[in-house]
Amino acid sequence: MVRQKIDYLRFSITDRCNLNCLYCTPMEKGRFMSPDEVLQDEEIIKIIKIFVKLGIKTLRLTGGEPLMRKDIVSLFTTLKSIDELQYISVTTNGVYLKNLAHQLKQAGLDGINISLNTLKKDKFKYITGVDCFDEVWAGIEEVLKSGFSTVKLNVILMKGINEDEIIDFVRLAVNRRLIVRFIEFFPANGRSNKLSNYLVKNEEVKEKIIRYFGPIQKTRGVQGNGPAEYYSIKGSNGVIGFISSVTEDFCSKCNRIRVDCAGRVSPCLFSGHICDLRPLLRNGGSDTEVLKKINDILMLKPKFRKKEVESCCTIEMSSIGG
Repeated sequence: MVRQKIDYLRFSITDRCNLNCLYCTPMEKGRFMSPDEVLQDEEIIKIIKIFVKLGIKTLRLTGGEPLMRKDIVSLFTTLKSIDELQYISVTTNGVYLKNLAHQLKQAGLDGINISLNTLKKDKFKYITGVDCFDEVWAGIEEVLKSGFSTVKLNVILMKGINEDEIIDFVRLAVNRRLIVRFIEFFPANGRSNKLSNYLVKNEEVKEKIIRYFGPIQKTRGVQGNGPAEYYSIKGSNGVIGFISSVTEDFCSKCNRIRVDCAGRVSPCLFSGHICDLRPLLRNGGSDTEVLKKINDILMLKPKFRKKEVESCCTIEMSSIGG
């Protein structure tokens, strides 16, 4: 069997989060993992090094909120020393960025994705459950000052909630060196199913942007390893992107695999956990044994397609990462 090309690993390093966004609601899921359940630094590093032997070149650390880990800077420093990793980034809600941006840059982090679904303070509190918009915005400013070459804002649009801010977000990409990405909303668990009618299709978003700003030009050269399509607006400093997670099927082009903070591997966001690496790691399993287990999972990747598995799986996004 020929293995599908997989060179992108998304690794969740914590299931804890300091926000409670209405489409994820981690505070309502029952319990967080105990410290014994969550992988330690050396276990994370060992797994990643083995994935690298199998062709992984791009790594993104996710959560939960990954910057909640106190050892995050030293972890990035160690991971950056793995020569085969060509690009290392993090997805964060931005709350802690103001104090960490410079340290993360010094550690060698290549890019930062910041989840931000509104530019209005009152709406931010409604969406996230926490009044900390000013902290997030200060973090974005600090990241830009620190000289990161790739800074992305991830915007999940929801009908009747924040779709009125499309133009405001695009203006950010026009005026600043930012990559603003619009992501179609999809309910991932029972708590968010009630929001299933909040979908704003990206084709509608594009039409609105074109009516206001004029033609948009498809562009390449944006550092990214996912399904986003990128466009530029004449005279803009940044670019805009679209991830059509509902209205497009990009499974055949998917090059990623996921590991959650407990060491459980998911070939697909909707596949559920296929293998738990933690017992093997903690019971003295050799690198060769772990490598074989991971390679077996990678061979299964082509069997999973969103349309076939999404109806039978619920996802804790705060555990597996987006």
